[in-house]
Amino acid sequence: MTDDSPSETTRRAYLTTSAALFGGGLLAGCTSDSGSTDTPESAATDAPTETPTDAPTDAATDTPAGTQSTPDTPYSVSMEPVGEVTFDSVPETWVANNGSWADMGVALGLQPPEAVWLTGRYHTQYYDDIPGVSVDKSDMVSLYQGEVDKELFHELDADIHVVDPNFLMNRFKGWEQSDVDEVAESAGPFFGNSIFSTGYGWHEDYQYYSLYEAFEKLAAAFQERERYEAFEAVHEEFQSEVSSVVPENESDRPAVAIMWAGGDEPEEFSPYLIGEGTSFKQWRDLGVRDALAETDVQDFHSDRSRIDFETLLEIDPEIVLFRGQEAKTRSEFEDTVVSHLEDHQTASALTAVQNDDVYRGGGLYQGPITNMVLTERGASQVYGVDVDLFDRERVAEIVNGDL
Repeated sequence: MTDDSPSETTRRAYLTTSAALFGGGLLAGCTSDSGSTDTPESAATDAPTETPTDAPTDAATDTPAGTQSTPDTPYSVSMEPVGEVTFDSVPETWVANNGSWADMGVALGLQPPEAVWLTGRYHTQYYDDIPGVSVDKSDMVSLYQGEVDKELFHELDADIHVVDPNFLMNRFKGWEQSDVDEVAESAGPFFGNSIFSTGYGWHEDYQYYSLYEAFEKLAAAFQERERYEAFEAVHEEFQSEVSSVVPENESDRPAVAIMWAGGDEPEEFSPYLIGEGTSFKQWRDLGVRDALAETDVQDFHSDRSRIDFETLLEIDPEIVLFRGQEAKTRSEFEDTVVSHLEDHQTASALTAVQNDDVYRGGGLYQGPITNMVLTERGASQVYGVDVDLFDRERVAEIVNGDL
């Protein structure tokens, strides 16, 4: 990665966007403007706020698959819900909605995005054991700062906003279609999909993309087809390695409970049932059983439900996984949250606590690199795997352009 400033003569990267972005029919669903950083629902986010301590479909039409060149003529890429976006040059500066997209950018060898939704939720420590790959987010801006200021988008003046505009308009009060139109026209186009979750009513009206479908779209927008294909090959090998550690019989796989736990001494939790969306990819791939799905506990997305230790003890999952704790190291997590459970009158009776099977549950946002890191960590947590499941050297080579 370089810190070179983009050339102003090539910065504005789009000509037109499809009218699909500007139609009013994609605004179904409720808008939330309430909540606090101590609960999983906040005005800024899809889920609880972590306290930071730290030949392709729709590929670019004018660049053949397998090339990495700056096109001499405009090229178009399509992604729902915005539809077709036409670029007259490859984008250089960009804004990412979250760590899923930011990580895709790392994989494609891009400069880091100028901003993400919350920098505290972009966990760049996941790159620590991949040689030659790191991201300095000290100058990265959080789009959400108590509100999402339209003027911030103007100040950033990014070539492309890899943000689902419906997320802006439906997750909290503040943005309307006219605001989206204004930013798209004066700065750069919107080009994103809310891939991390399928739990929102407004997301039912347009196509959802898997992690690698979305990754392919972003690669097309940035004309990085070769890097995408190289990562796709690594991912295929990785999936094979992951499959080899998953017990064939489902009954031999552990029952896990995934919940959001805020703070060091949580007493109530927001339950997450394993479903579609990239935030659950590692647990689907690892084939774990969902202990909460076998009960009448409702998913947090359906009714903003909470459960306490008494309810959790009735379920008594084999493994407990807490989200909202990724800013902690493993030892910090054990010294705070796990220690609290061990000393708690009710929680200490949980099978997972007695067997030392309480773990951090991974971040909400996963890209191609962070997904492999979190899946490998999950394999260690639930199956005791202690070997590398992906080639870190090869990942570093691709990121740095050695294809």
